[in-house]
Amino acid sequence: MFAEDDLLPLSGLQHLLFCERQWALIHIEQQWAENRLTEEGRVLHERVHQPETEARPGVITARGLRIHCLRLGVSGEADVVEFHRTAPGEAGSGTAIELPGRKGLWSPYPVEYKRGRPKADAWDEVQLCAQALALEEMFQVSIPSGALFYGTSRRRTIVDFTTQLRSRTESLAGQMHRLYAAKLTPPAVYAKKCESCSLVNICLPKICHTTGSGQSGGVARYLATAGRNLDGREGE
Repeated sequence: MFAEDDLLPLSGLQHLLFCERQWALIHIEQQWAENRLTEEGRVLHERVHQPETEARPGVITARGLRIHCLRLGVSGEADVVEFHRTAPGEAGSGTAIELPGRKGLWSPYPVEYKRGRPKADAWDEVQLCAQALALEEMFQVSIPSGALFYGTSRRRTIVDFTTQLRSRTESLAGQMHRLYAAKLTPPAVYAKKCESCSLVNICLPKICHTTGSGQSGGVARYLATAGRNLDGREGE
């Protein structure tokens, strides 16, 4: 169990899974830059995160709910947590809680909003699972599933919190704390996904990426080219 002062941003799990270097630039070096994708995502989350609670028959919706998980050592803000009223026959399933001022039992259901579309890797699923693990710890309840709402399709994608997804999320949280304790920024490794990263001009992956020998291949090529130009031997 982590102390509250040692909690790291839950959103960092998605950054870490996308790229260790991106995570370190943001969370260790405190660097940030916007591009069109991050701006659209920020605007979407600002709209969703307006703290409020609304109710309709059988569902209570809480927006901008602050959450934390001492076991994983993370904290953050959930876009939306729905509380679905539980049928009387499901009262003993361990998936429902009492809510102040509300009759009956209610099952928490996290919903994360994303600007794009479902991704090839589990970047979004891990972030949502971490939210579920935080809610489970806070409410002492089991949460079997949640949803990702994508702005492009305007539809929800159901996410089952399987044993494999939970284990991956827990492992990434541990890795994040180890990297944070080491305070080291991993070297750049260029990949196609770098072009969509808002930190590409800070990271400079094409220049600074490493080779198999551990040498910065991009820098080595640049210096070699610059040296030839200075010597007037370019093209020999």
